[in-house]
Amino acid sequence: MPLLWLTGCASQPETADPWEGFNRKVFAFNEVADKYVAKPVAEGYQAVLPDFLEVGIDNMLSNLRELLNIVADLGQLKFKEAANDGGRFVINSTVGVAGFFEVAAHIGLEKRTEDFGQTLGYWGVGPGPYLVLPILGPSTVRDAGASVIDAQVDAISQVDHVRTRNQIRFLDLVNTRANLLKTESLLSGDRYTFMRDAYLQRREYLISDGAVVEDSFGEEEFEEWDDF
Repeated sequence: MPLLWLTGCASQPETADPWEGFNRKVFAFNEVADKYVAKPVAEGYQAVLPDFLEVGIDNMLSNLRELLNIVADLGQLKFKEAANDGGRFVINSTVGVAGFFEVAAHIGLEKRTEDFGQTLGYWGVGPGPYLVLPILGPSTVRDAGASVIDAQVDAISQVDHVRTRNQIRFLDLVNTRANLLKTESLLSGDRYTFMRDAYLQRREYLISDGAVVEDSFGEEEFEEWDDF
């Protein structure tokens, strides 16, 4: 599932990827897994679900991530942002019918993306070498480690019934891949290099809250990837 963390695009220094030989092998495996498993499942998912239902499910899954956003906000001393994300969760979970409808954005509570990797970056922890994870795709040493904590904090992990929890996680993966189907035309040249540079730029953008990135991709392009 190499597209799982696809984001913007920018050039990065060669030293960001000292394990390129290993990473390219994992990337090649991911490309095969995506071609024969993840992408067909995502295409079938989109073909079967009506648009309104697909959007609603995406909204619900996004709403479940708000708990992680809140915890990461607090870890970065972003109290205003934590209040924003907490308000989003309450409003979308109630008025928005368990998050099926995106209501909060219409009253000024904008959707945001935070995680523990960003929290570590906020406190000065460097990303470490670029790392391609089997199935999950682009990451860094810092973000790969932080993702373990993310998985324990997010709302899905709070579901006690193991089978239900796993089903929700599977649905989340399929939904994420389905959302990326329309973006594949953005890939150009060496797919490995494009996706690596895109991921590293995106992470820099998120950690700096948009203050560092200077590239031909504008703010609107980055907002398109807020789910990923």
